Amino acid sequence: MGRGRGRAGGAQQTPTPPPRETYPSPPVGPPPGQPHYSVPTAGRRPPVATQTPPSASQLSGQVRPPQQGLPPQPRRQQAVEPSPVALQRLRRDLGRSRVIAFINPKGGVHKTTATVLSAAAMGTARNGGVIAWDDNELRGTLGLRAGSARHGRTIRHLVEHLDQVEAAGVHLPEHLDEFLRHSSDGSFDVLAGDEDPKLQRRLDPTTVLRVLDILTRTHGIVCIDTGNNVESPNWRTVVSSVDRLVVTTVPREDAAFSADWMLDHLEEGGYGNLVKNAVTLLSMPTPNPGPLLNDLQRHFAQRTRACAVVPYDPSLEPGAKIEFSALRPETRAAWFEAAATIVDGL
Repeated sequence: MGRGRGRAGGAQQTPTPPPRETYPSPPVGPPPGQPHYSVPTAGRRPPVATQTPPSASQLSGQVRPPQQGLPPQPRRQQAVEPSPVALQRLRRDLGRSRVIAFINPKGGVHKTTATVLSAAAMGTARNGGVIAWDDNELRGTLGLRAGSARHGRTIRHLVEHLDQVEAAGVHLPEHLDEFLRHSSDGSFDVLAGDEDPKLQRRLDPTTVLRVLDILTRTHGIVCIDTGNNVESPNWRTVVSSVDRLVVTTVPREDAAFSADWMLDHLEEGGYGNLVKNAVTLLSMPTPNPGPLLNDLQRHFAQRTRACAVVPYDPSLEPGAKIEFSALRPETRAAWFEAAATIVDGL
């Protein structure tokens, strides 16, 4: 489905730019003569670092006796690397910038977690060029959970200076960077949401399209954490502008019912093709998958293009800052595979 983006007309006063800070800027735009801004090339980062392999005695089930006076040391777990095939799928040239929206009108279904970890896996594999935008209109938490708080600027500040940023020309990446935060490991950028609920009135369809236009000119992949109101003009504008929908849910009846209802709503609204090509992401909130997992996996695998399952990880349970490197190796490998499933076919 094509995307239409427009600019609001009319002369406006040039707002006072925010104070500049001393932090590294991203590369300046393309060489003269190129019509679009370049995005980082995929596949330049070496394979993800893994833990030290276990020794031969550990692999054989034997543990070396501890040195005298020292307590016994726990046995090291064998590192789980991301699949080379998954990395190859993630590093594929997508041809142009792609927009991916993570959706479910119900809260508590790991929508923000999925947005952050998918962006981290994509950015790690592609060596950058990925941004996560918290477009939840009512106090989203992605900016708090994903980024390093080098400043307090949010989407509100970008909207206030949108004319200035749009007019930056080849220096667009530099000007946009002043409004972005970065993930702790630097694998992706973050456009944080704002706590002021009145901002939703300013995120009208035209403004949303202008922001999307900027983000797709500076990044290869845009991951959007959406709000919960499917009738919101903002939500409908995002859905009509994406390349792929990712339906996030957990193995519970209420969460799955909400996702199913939303897919029905989209089909009735003329977005059947987006539903057909969507990816469902089932995330485990507890160590026990529960009895519904297999049934839901079969159901959404038939309803959408694919269904990916990611395991529970104790580092996510507190609901604090999400660190991709803090996940268990097998969890990271699962997120690389899920992210590869999301970009397949784009």
